[in-house]
Amino acid sequence: MEKHRIYRMAFAGVYPHYVVKAEKKGRTKTEVDAIICWLTGYTAEALQQQIDTKNDFETFFDQAPQLHPNASKITGVICGYRVEDIEDPLMRKVRNLD
Repeated sequence: MEKHRIYRMAFAGVYPHYVVKAEKKGRTKTEVDAIICWLTGYTAEALQQQIDTKNDFETFFDQAPQLHPNASKITGVICGYRVEDIEDPLMRKVRNLD
């Protein structure tokens, strides 16, 4: 089975869109970074390194120090997808960032 195209997309290419989306909702880049670090276990410096190296999403999550143990408890609808119904573990991680 062919992998979803988002897995091959550079995290660095999507990251600015996360920031813009958050800012439109009155949030900050610092808050976006805090959430990503909470979810993945990256430090702020390690997150910036992932952005600088332009790793794809699959590599970004493969290299994550430790996914937060409560990440699996995230529920709700993100971009029209009910997170708890997503079966593909990597896609669920990607959607949790959105």
